[in-house]
Amino acid sequence: MSDLEALTQRVLAFRDERDWAQFHNPKDLAISLALESHEVMELFQWKGPDELESVCRERREDLADELADVLAYTLLLAHGTGIDLQEALLAKLEKNALKYPVEKARGSNRKYTEL
Repeated sequence: MSDLEALTQRVLAFRDERDWAQFHNPKDLAISLALESHEVMELFQWKGPDELESVCRERREDLADELADVLAYTLLLAHGTGIDLQEALLAKLEKNALKYPVEKARGSNRKYTEL
C-alpha cells in the first residue's frame, strides 16, 4: 500500500467512525475543499512580499492545519469519485511537460499559451 493509499484509509476511517460519509457527496466535498483552500489564502492575505517568510514561520502550525484540511478533502473527493490521485498526478505531469517544455519554460512564469 502506498503512502497516499494509507493516508486515504486513515481519513476514511476517521470519517466512518463519525458516520460522516452521508454528508460527503462530490459537490459538498468540492465546496469544502475550496473553503479550506481559501483558509490557506487567508493566512497570506494583505501581506507584502517582505512579510511572507514571517507568516510561514510564525503561523506554521495554522498553515499546516489548513494544508492538512485541503489534503483530507482532496483524498475524500478522489476516493468518492474513483480517481487514483497518484495516477492522475503522473498523467498531469506528462501533460504539463508537453505544455511547458524545459527549453521554453525554464525560469519563466508565463502561461504555456505565451511561451
